[in-house]
Amino acid sequence: MSVDARPVLSDPPLPLRIKLSALWASLTFCYLYGDYFGLYKPGKLEYMLEGGGPMGPTSQASLLLVAMLLVVPGLMAFLSLMLPARFARWLNIGLALFYAAFVAITMPGAWWFYLAYSCIEITLCGVIAWLAWHWPRTA
Repeated sequence: MSVDARPVLSDPPLPLRIKLSALWASLTFCYLYGDYFGLYKPGKLEYMLEGGGPMGPTSQASLLLVAMLLVVPGLMAFLSLMLPARFARWLNIGLALFYAAFVAITMPGAWWFYLAYSCIEITLCGVIAWLAWHWPRTA
């Protein structure tokens, strides 16, 4: 059988909601791995053991705030599939822009690995916002 005689693989288009869900899942993994690798920075674990948190001293309130910041992208993987289209569209746009801005303001002075993750995260947020902005419409 020649190379040209092989059947062409079928590649059906993915629905927009599936794309958005996968992008939010990817973004969540980037956040998790970025935070995990951050634990390897010299002095980080000692700082945490002494009561230091991601936004100053560790408290219930600071950890709740960080937890809420990190749970939203994971929930968006589900909500992008389940919410009504109009609401899902605006939520995807708004949250993607918020998270891109949030990541951007955490970049100055960061280590290279974190800068690499941040660039990927901002790109993912940009793709989410762009896809949601161009949500298909029916006539």
